[in-house]
Amino acid sequence: IAEDIGVHHSVLSAWVRLYEHQGKSAFAKSYTSYSTQFKMDVLKYINETGTSFVETAAIFNLSSSGMIRNWQRQFEQDGIDALKTKKKGRPSMKKESKKPALIEGSVEALQAKIERLEMENAYPKKVECFSSNAGKITNKIKAQVIFELKHKYEVVNLVVVADMKRSTYYYWEKRLNQVDKYEKVKEGIQEIFHEHKGRYGHRRITKELEKRGFKHDKKTINSLMNKIGIKCLVRMKKYRSYKGNVGRIAPNVLNRDFSAEKMNQKWVTDVTEFHLIGEKRYLSPVLDLCNGEIIAYTVMKRPAYQLVGDMLDQAIERLQPGDQVTLHSDQGWHYQMKRYQKTLEQHQIKQSMSRKGNCLDNAVIENFFGLLKSELLYLQEFESIEHFERELADYIHYYNHKRMKAKLKDLSPVEYRTQVLNVA
Repeated sequence: IAEDIGVHHSVLSAWVRLYEHQGKSAFAKSYTSYSTQFKMDVLKYINETGTSFVETAAIFNLSSSGMIRNWQRQFEQDGIDALKTKKKGRPSMKKESKKPALIEGSVEALQAKIERLEMENAYPKKVECFSSNAGKITNKIKAQVIFELKHKYEVVNLVVVADMKRSTYYYWEKRLNQVDKYEKVKEGIQEIFHEHKGRYGHRRITKELEKRGFKHDKKTINSLMNKIGIKCLVRMKKYRSYKGNVGRIAPNVLNRDFSAEKMNQKWVTDVTEFHLIGEKRYLSPVLDLCNGEIIAYTVMKRPAYQLVGDMLDQAIERLQPGDQVTLHSDQGWHYQMKRYQKTLEQHQIKQSMSRKGNCLDNAVIENFFGLLKSELLYLQEFESIEHFERELADYIHYYNHKRMKAKLKDLSPVEYRTQVLNVA
């Protein structure tokens, strides 16, 4: 019969026993809970009579003999308390008994008031600590603060101060204890960010993380950076050195063609000004368009001709026999000087100048100045002008040797020159 109706023979045998003891009513089951006394009666019956679990289930009209086995195991492990029926659903958050009202002016009332004032004072201090990087106070931050303070104050009081529902707090408390799957990534982001002194945005940090074995979408990295409160600064304007026509103006030979196949083929230069701690410093660099490397630079107190002249002498030392260089600049008065142009002619360097008032004609060096100011000048405090000059030298070394560039296959200028150009 069991085979014909598609059930195991033990199931059919249990049905037969149920019918023998209970009749048709045994098969009209409804969900019910059994009292502790009923469970004890069933277990006592088995112990006294030695009846099998299946037979006992039929006698007491239980749907499963496995239920009796569970009762017996629970009783043997934890005693009669384990057989007590547990209330289903989420436990109530309401307390069974309310505290008696405190008499105004009593010692207990004064102590409660002092505790409340201490709590109201402690909460905003903690919030300020947790939200200093995030920028805004979220429910997660509130939950973190309450979690920190709940060992000292009641949660029911803390949520009132935080203007937060208790259910919301417990929701976040549960998640605070969960392992953050991005914990190692966040540590890597902060490490890279501080290693580069805040100069890297989410795109470069994403690429740097890939080198360290973390592969995530740049949008994910940007989101994580926002959560931990780190971001790059904006760029600022540069110093203008144009003073009209004081010499010969060269044509725009470069014509915005900023690509170069080899070193010492196309150079660009300009002058920028730094004003800090009541003093000024002027920087004159030369940048090779092949790999974006700063090949020479000078720093002086005044924008005299020597600023550009000494820089040019340094750059000329990088020339190799057979090099044919085009040196591009704006129409600043330094580059119109006869001394400057004569030096270029002596070393067969072709001069090129931007059109008047058109900064896009020298966009690469303009871009370098923007990076320099946003990643150095506006990123940190300087103790003295000498301290700034040391940091400036460190930055240019960092820019040449460590700072990756997307168009250089995520290598620094020096890495690109040594790994790619030398091989070629």
